Amino acid sequence: MTVLDEATLAEARAFNEALAGVLAEEPQVHTVPPERSRRARREGRSIWPEPVFLPQASDLSVRTRSGEIRVRVLAPEKATGVYLHIHGGGWVLGCCDEQDDRLWSLVEATDMCAISVDYRLAPEHPYPAGPDDCEDAALWLLDRGLTELDVPDRIAIGGESAGAHLAVTTLLRLRDRHGVSGAFRAANLVYGVYDLSGTPSRLNWDDRHPMLSTPDMHWFGRSFTGDRNLEELRDPDLSPLYADLHDLPPSLFTVGDLDPLLDDSRFMAARWQGAGNDAELRVWPESVHGFTAFPLAVARAANEAQYEFLRATVSD
Repeated sequence: MTVLDEATLAEARAFNEALAGVLAEEPQVHTVPPERSRRARREGRSIWPEPVFLPQASDLSVRTRSGEIRVRVLAPEKATGVYLHIHGGGWVLGCCDEQDDRLWSLVEATDMCAISVDYRLAPEHPYPAGPDDCEDAALWLLDRGLTELDVPDRIAIGGESAGAHLAVTTLLRLRDRHGVSGAFRAANLVYGVYDLSGTPSRLNWDDRHPMLSTPDMHWFGRSFTGDRNLEELRDPDLSPLYADLHDLPPSLFTVGDLDPLLDDSRFMAARWQGAGNDAELRVWPESVHGFTAFPLAVARAANEAQYEFLRATVSD
């Protein structure tokens, strides 16, 4: 557990209490159509910070095996590397342009070029559409994107929640389907879900904080996977915790201690390291799922730890 000062902990506790009060007055995400939740996020009418669409960001349309994929690019004047970013949102919500400000903070801190993938969302496009798009975006980057963007081949991959899941499945697909191993120098994996059949912290979650409720987790999972049994959900392409994890890059796993997905990061970090890879696990106290997106001291500390990890593994 990361040690923090009492003022930082008190701020996080107060935020968690206030957030729980707000969530108690809001309909749970599984009870409303996905498009309503997507629109509310985009218009700044959800619990999440309002998106800031930065003028220095640009969009590219990338032609892949399955069609066109939009990627969002935020680049410094001279890039030292590339960060392939996959956004979260339970495979259902979110967009590549809704975290411009957070990715720009990463760009400024690391001098890396950030590229965020606009993969297809469930339930309109269930598995394997999203993973296919992320795989194709990574292949484009390795094949043509580095040259098109004039950036060095010092690459990291990362994401939050479902985005961390898709980052890992992308690494595994590149290794197993395309023989690509070693192209990525680092994986920055933030409160990811790696076992869609459920780790103990998720299965025993008593909804003590409503940030990610049990019904919402079931709904997100079903939207993505459809009606699969436990054995099918443990297919490594769906649940990378069950994959052979050899020959993967150094990784930083970030998670809060009040996250129902806590064991996903704990277990995956242990398996990652057990397979012979470097892995660091940072558990942040008094932190709920999604905490790094909010203006909190603990979030700033967790984000700075990610920047430091990327500077050490990619930029330096």
